Amino acid sequence: MAYVPTAAHPGTRVRRVVFVNRFFHPDESATSRMLSDLVFRLAGQGLSVAVVTSRQLYENPEADLAAHEFIRGVQVWRVASARRGRGTLIGRTLDYLTFHLSAARVLAAVLQPGDVVVAKTDPPLISVLVSWVARWRGADLINWLQDVFPEVLVALAPRALPRAVRRVLVAARDRSLRRAAMNIAIGDRMAAHLLQHGVEPDHVRVIPNWADCEAIRPMSSCHSATRARFGLEDRFVVGYSGNFGRAHEFHTLIAAARILAHDPQIAFLMTGGGARNAQLQEAVESLSLCSFHFQGYQPAELLSDSMAAADLHLVSLVPAVEGLVVPSKLYGILAAGRPVLFIGDTQGEVASLLRKHDCGLAVAVGDGARLAKLLRTLQNDPERCAVMGANARRLALSRFTADRAASDWFEMLALLSAAPRAAVSQ
Repeated sequence: MAYVPTAAHPGTRVRRVVFVNRFFHPDESATSRMLSDLVFRLAGQGLSVAVVTSRQLYENPEADLAAHEFIRGVQVWRVASARRGRGTLIGRTLDYLTFHLSAARVLAAVLQPGDVVVAKTDPPLISVLVSWVARWRGADLINWLQDVFPEVLVALAPRALPRAVRRVLVAARDRSLRRAAMNIAIGDRMAAHLLQHGVEPDHVRVIPNWADCEAIRPMSSCHSATRARFGLEDRFVVGYSGNFGRAHEFHTLIAAARILAHDPQIAFLMTGGGARNAQLQEAVESLSLCSFHFQGYQPAELLSDSMAAADLHLVSLVPAVEGLVVPSKLYGILAAGRPVLFIGDTQGEVASLLRKHDCGLAVAVGDGARLAKLLRTLQNDPERCAVMGANARRLALSRFTADRAASDWFEMLALLSAAPRAAVSQ
């Protein structure tokens, strides 16, 4: 049973929760979907919720969504920001900075004492500015970390930031973490990283990301319209669904696909978008890998069908960002009842979870030969795939449901509302 929201109790100190993230409904990107799902659930249980976001869509920077509206009981302020896109570092930085300033201006105008402001991590370091505005306006800050910046940038591009700049950014970020009433990490290793940076244990809580297990249900692949649309009914289909980002690794997949190029029974269905989507498509075309099929992000109502098109799904993560990022696409795969084939740190958090619950397998980055071997093995063992898929669904229902996440959020907000303000403001 869902936890009763704190706003429903007389005398609560929390009058409204304001979330800040660059993308929100109707955007289909991962952080947007997670945020949208949570706030609609909170609002549906009677909590007063607002969102400060951009007017853009992740896949359409030129979109110009309404500046102010109410969606399913959630008040939404959309701010103007630069639209240089993700093509260059300078362009992204300008987009980030202008959103920082515009969001801070709106927060300064609308936050009131007793409010809780929740800063996600898109754009990077938004918590730094939000922490100052929250302190000035008498609001409590919660950081909801989907990744840890600038460490992620340093891991993926070691020369991107001069060491002196890195130190300044880390110090500013750490100050915003220590000032927060709570810091929500999405994995145990991420929580440990925050503790190493001086955040008090009672100001860190792990609430994993999740999937809507009501919206995403196991479905027989033979009933998938997506599978039929691509003509894959008689193939063993390897799926990928979500963002093709810089933290994800695709060279191992390409190496395996080259080994399997002459096997007409194995196909790859890649769903989503992001910074590396075009690069992957170019590699596939240059190598004439005819087994690949691509489609864009799928709307929520088609996710079950899209996920069911594959017999198993891939998740990849560059080992250097293990513990700094947890791939959110994992939870949709578990909900869909499909085995997971993870490319990344075979001793990391994701690989350990798959082993513990027997719902997938892990392959080291660069080991395309082993990936190809595993795909052939699973192609010939549908019973094994079925067992791992059933285990995946069981794990999703026991640990990674939207209802459980909303309940965790309600409980955390209740604890904050009951705590003396001096105890949570540093």
